[in-house]
Amino acid sequence: MTAHTRLPLTARQITLSAFMGAVLWLFAALLLRFLAPLGIYEGMNTALLYALIIPGTVPFLFVVKKIAGLGDDQFALGIAVATAAATLLDGLALAFTPALYGTSVDQTAGAGAAILWGAGVGLVLGMIFNKSAAR
Repeated sequence: MTAHTRLPLTARQITLSAFMGAVLWLFAALLLRFLAPLGIYEGMNTALLYALIIPGTVPFLFVVKKIAGLGDDQFALGIAVATAAATLLDGLALAFTPALYGTSVDQTAGAGAAILWGAGVGLVLGMIFNKSAAR
């Protein structure tokens, strides 16, 4: 635990993890808005979208690890910070700027749900990829 953060991350690691979570959230929101007219929230397309979110999340996790300078044993916590930032921004955007996600309630709901799914995927993968500190 560091003296200034109450977490086993430095203030720099927390800041960079949160920043990268915000970047991913904005990228995902804009990508989902662009893809919405293609019918990604209809029928089996939704299942395909959710399935593709899983492998699509993996590279981002390692980008966060690299940019934030996370150790193998800090992976899950750094990803949790990134996910918290993304989830908070998603909630604010859904409440105050829902048009960011699309032109209809279905598109807004679909994008918000997909981002929440991605947040859960990121948290689970962060725990899977986390490694114990060397002893």
